[in-house]
Amino acid sequence: MARDNGGQAVWFLVGAAVGATLALLYAPQTGTQTRRLLVKKTRQGREVLGESGREILDKGRDLYEKGRRVADEAADMIERGRRMVEG
Repeated sequence: MARDNGGQAVWFLVGAAVGATLALLYAPQTGTQTRRLLVKKTRQGREVLGESGREILDKGRDLYEKGRRVADEAADMIERGRRMVEG
C-alpha cells in the first residue's frame, strides 16, 4: 500500500510540473521572466522530489529491518523446534 502512495505522489508531481510548464509557456510574460520562473519551479520540484525520495528510503529501511527481525525470529523458532524433535 505504501508503494501505491509513493507512485501516486510521483505521478501527481509529474503532472503538476507538466501543467505548470504549459501554463508558464502560454503566460503573457517576457522570456526572461518565464525562464526565471521555470528555474525557480524546477528548484522547488527537485526539493520536493528529494524529500519524497528520502522518506521512501527511510520507509524502505524500516520495512527491511522489520522483515529481518521477523526472519530472525522465525529461524530461532525453527531451531528450537528442531532441538525439541532431536532431544
